[in-house]
Amino acid sequence: MTDENQATIVYIEDDMASRILVQRLLSSRGYQVHVAADGLEGINLARDTEPRLILMDINLPGMDGREITTRLRSLPNFADMPIVALTANNSPGSRELALAAGCTGFLTKPIDVATFPGQVRDFLEGRVEPLDVTERNTHLQLHAQNLVERLETNIRKLESANKRLVELDRLKSDFIVLVSHELRTPLTLISGYAHLLDVQMQSASAGTLPIEALSGVSSGLQSGINRMQEVIGEIINVSRIASGTLDLSLGPVRLGDLVNRIQSDFAEVCQKRHLTLHCSGMDELPLIEGDGNRLRTALENVVGNAIKYTPDEGSVVVVGRKVDDETVAIRVRDTGIGIPPEEHRHIFEQFYVLGAMAHHSTSKSAFQGGGLGIGLAITKGIIEAHHGRIWVESDRRDSGSMPGSTFHILLPIRRSINSAGD
Repeated sequence: MTDENQATIVYIEDDMASRILVQRLLSSRGYQVHVAADGLEGINLARDTEPRLILMDINLPGMDGREITTRLRSLPNFADMPIVALTANNSPGSRELALAAGCTGFLTKPIDVATFPGQVRDFLEGRVEPLDVTERNTHLQLHAQNLVERLETNIRKLESANKRLVELDRLKSDFIVLVSHELRTPLTLISGYAHLLDVQMQSASAGTLPIEALSGVSSGLQSGINRMQEVIGEIINVSRIASGTLDLSLGPVRLGDLVNRIQSDFAEVCQKRHLTLHCSGMDELPLIEGDGNRLRTALENVVGNAIKYTPDEGSVVVVGRKVDDETVAIRVRDTGIGIPPEEHRHIFEQFYVLGAMAHHSTSKSAFQGGGLGIGLAITKGIIEAHHGRIWVESDRRDSGSMPGSTFHILLPIRRSINSAGD
């Protein structure tokens, strides 16, 4: 007979209620019970506590119970230790598969509190459930196949994760370059105009400067400061979106007014590049509940993106319509270079820049001009914070035929509406 007050048991189970029940039941019988919520934690716990018996759920996250048993059997001091499967999975072959993987016994849940302590005592005293050689070999082969399949699946996941990590590392490096460029440009302006101001003050007679000179210097300094504030604001916005702390100042918003102001802001760029920016249906949209400033930022990013990727003499059309009593839709269609289907999801990710980095040296409003690569990520975060949706339709990217892109935005009229239909 084993001394129950000396017996240490490890129980590996991801269900908290089951862990508590077994731990309390066996502790009341004098056992020292240690619990783990997953396989890796269980293996480490078994190594540290050197138990007399291990109870194991089969359907565990990560490594399942059979895989953990196989691993434990390869470790010193665990070759002959009782390892008992305790599982709700009683499907045909489950018992045989567990025993072939190295389990000493197989118990099913829910446990019978009256008989369970006695079953545990039996395994501590040497009980081993039999499995004939033919069944063991058959199920051992099946277990090996399962292990190889799991290994293959995990390798594929690791390769995919590694590929994504490499991509994120590249995006991070590109973003550092973009931020450096974006901040260096306004800093150069500020430094240059500050130097000009110093030179003019030194050369001015009687310590006075013409108003025209001061006005020009002031305008140049303010231009550089404004651009730096925009860059910093974009970085703060994307950081807040990523952390889920984007605050909205809700109130009635007239989307037509926002788009009219955006159209006015881009008027000079469109005139310079001979672009047509046409809006229709926006003034007929009802008032919606939202944050006007943030929605303007979102719409400005989408329109600005359309302008950026539309060549000179092209067109951008913004159309608004009421879908139903709960939803409004905005469509931004351009005659630009288009977006390949495989990039549709990525363009809304943080720091993703479509196309070559070399274009960044040009202005933000020039064809395929620069940017931080976070405008559409900010837009997506703002739209989703309003319980809306944004997506893009585009057949391909082709700078020859200019297939264009269409961005779709759905916004609830009242933000309390959790979703919007197509």
